[in-house]
Amino acid sequence: MTNLELVLNMLAEATTGEISKEKQPKNLQENRKIAKQGGTIAGNTRKEIEAKTGKKVVSSLSAKQLRLGQKF
Repeated sequence: MTNLELVLNMLAEATTGEISKEKQPKNLQENRKIAKQGGTIAGNTRKEIEAKTGKKVVSSLSAKQLRLGQKF
């Protein structure tokens, strides 16, 4: 997992948390809807980054493999 992947994951989590604070979901279905919204925002951001850089953001490598310089 690259630094950019971690940042996008944090963006999804933080966005979902903020939306949840505002909407105050009452049940699982409402929570799922909010989680999807947070994920969509991070997904759209990923797509924009990929469009601007011409490179994929998501990697098949784990953080440990990246740290050790291993590649598959």
